[in-house]
Amino acid sequence: MKADTTPDPRPLNPLEDLLDVLDLKDVGTAHIAVTDVQGRDATESIGATSARVFEGRSQKMPHGRVFGGQVLAQCVMAAGITVRDLDGDGTRPIHSLHGYFMRPGDDTLPIRFAVEEMRDGNSFSTRRVHAVQKGAPIMSMVCSFQERAGGLDHQEPMPDVVGPEGLVSLAESFRGVDHPGARHIAESRPIELRPVESNMFVDAGPEQVATNHVWMRAVDRLPDDPLLHAAVLAYSSDYTLLEPVLRRHGLVWSDRRLRVASLDHSMWFHRDARADEWLLYDQQSPSAVSGRGLSIGQIFGADGVLVATTAQEGMVRVKES
Repeated sequence: MKADTTPDPRPLNPLEDLLDVLDLKDVGTAHIAVTDVQGRDATESIGATSARVFEGRSQKMPHGRVFGGQVLAQCVMAAGITVRDLDGDGTRPIHSLHGYFMRPGDDTLPIRFAVEEMRDGNSFSTRRVHAVQKGAPIMSMVCSFQERAGGLDHQEPMPDVVGPEGLVSLAESFRGVDHPGARHIAESRPIELRPVESNMFVDAGPEQVATNHVWMRAVDRLPDDPLLHAAVLAYSSDYTLLEPVLRRHGLVWSDRRLRVASLDHSMWFHRDARADEWLLYDQQSPSAVSGRGLSIGQIFGADGVLVATTAQEGMVRVKES
């Protein structure tokens, strides 16, 4: 038998790979069935009788677990598609999300996203999304979308830090390092990150302060889709948000004693932003206790406009033996 000499398709670059991951497949509708203690139908008692179901693949990670930011972004896309189908013109963008990470995801398997359409009012739409793998939820999220409107307007000022020009990106820092994690950062990440203070993989800095600043943007231009930009912004927001906790205690990501996992993630989208233009991520940690660390972040455009606020609590443990 003659061997097949057809060349393999061109591998996707990191940003193409992310866009493919966020291109969810609509796989149908799931019926939600609930019975009360007497065996009667009680489905309406939980606020939804069906869910739209989407499916997406996962990005490969060096540790074999799904990146939390990927699941955040896919949940945003799944919920946003149902809202976009409702209004048809994208005038009801996402304004907040609140999600819990429940289980680690397997990056070799697809994830299904069940979207419950909780409410569509005159100006707000609420969605509940469950990311499911191996028959169990790995994340549960509630998110809200709002039709644009006028009203009161103010914001915190952007912190005075150096700009991204001249700062060394994480990819440049790890280029040529022979380690799976280093190669992933150098070659496979779709988001460019330029830390202002220090590279938290190897250096927590001379002062143990609970603050951190990072410039970030997609490595190339993204399509002009506001939902996609919101999803990529959510994706990007998960990379470094717990770093103020580590910096405060003089810890770095490469510390073998460290055990870190995101527990929850909240995000408020204030103003329009392009995820492929420079954004400053201003982060601080007000508390760490009982093996948990809390961080709050503010994301600014290069022009000083506050575009989003984030909050995340993570398990942060230091194994002493």
